[in-house]
Amino acid sequence: MEPVVGAIPKVVRSEEEWRAQLNPAEYAVLRQAGTERPWTGEYTETKTEGIYECRACGAELFRSDTKFDSHCGWPSFFSPLAGESVILREDRELGMVRVEVLCATCHSHLGHVFEGEGYPTPTDQRYCINSVSLKLVPSE
Repeated sequence: MEPVVGAIPKVVRSEEEWRAQLNPAEYAVLRQAGTERPWTGEYTETKTEGIYECRACGAELFRSDTKFDSHCGWPSFFSPLAGESVILREDRELGMVRVEVLCATCHSHLGHVFEGEGYPTPTDQRYCINSVSLKLVPSE
């Protein structure tokens, strides 16, 4: 994964430390910008209320009240918890231009954000996030 220009992560670990902390699927997505297969993630269709944290560092990223059914195969949110909780970076992999979403705290890959798809959400954005990048902390 390329470093984010001008941004220093608050949580820094060596690649060996990340490998020891994360299972192989988590490492492939969070640290190597991989993507889990659609419809396989544990949070794709979950309706549980709570906060979604970064699985790598525990930073709060999304609230369940911004999650919506996009029917795309991955959990979708129309907004991050706060603008500073994620970093957006241009991604030119796969021969197209997309916007990658990274955790602002540890710079782990979360997924991508898309705009203008016509979903009836307040922001007209779809943060398409890998389940394996998240950990849901249910509301009490």
